[in-house]
Amino acid sequence: MRPRTLVVGLALTASLALVALPGLTGSRASRPSEPVPVGALQPLPDSGGGSRHAITVDGLDTAFVGEGAVPVDATFIEPGDAPQGGPTTRPKVDQPDGSSRSVRKPEKYKLTGTATFYTAGSTAMRLPRGTVVIICGGGGCVERVVNDYGPQKPSRIVDLYKPDFFKICGCPSWSGTTEVTVYVY
Repeated sequence: MRPRTLVVGLALTASLALVALPGLTGSRASRPSEPVPVGALQPLPDSGGGSRHAITVDGLDTAFVGEGAVPVDATFIEPGDAPQGGPTTRPKVDQPDGSSRSVRKPEKYKLTGTATFYTAGSTAMRLPRGTVVIICGGGGCVERVVNDYGPQKPSRIVDLYKPDFFKICGCPSWSGTTEVTVYVY
């Protein structure tokens, strides 16, 4: 039985050597590309009966034009005089109140108290994270999502990111607190 295993082992070794060294066997060696000989190219027979016609190429179809492209023959109105005819003023339209409170659903409740700022980059309240709030002060309003728990002092109702604080505060940069109204949604 020993010679049989030896023969199988030698056969496997030889086959692995042929795969591992393809350059020696010539099976996987890359060949340099050779130019095609000119004699291999044949002329195309002319079926036109001896008369030659110029080749014409039509213009491009409209598929190459993007949406909103300006056509070649478009005219533009140059700045200057008003266009002839047409409306010269905007019509008056009776529209609903455009304040921020008119387009929002009613809040669940509102809180009034003192706000402060800190530089952690978040809005901290004693509300669950993810609660949407609108915080209004003397300088304006911001809409934020509660993403931290706080503030530490019970006399304050919200801690704001510093840029948000000064956006709604409308106060000088040395201020530390301001009175706000928080609308909880």
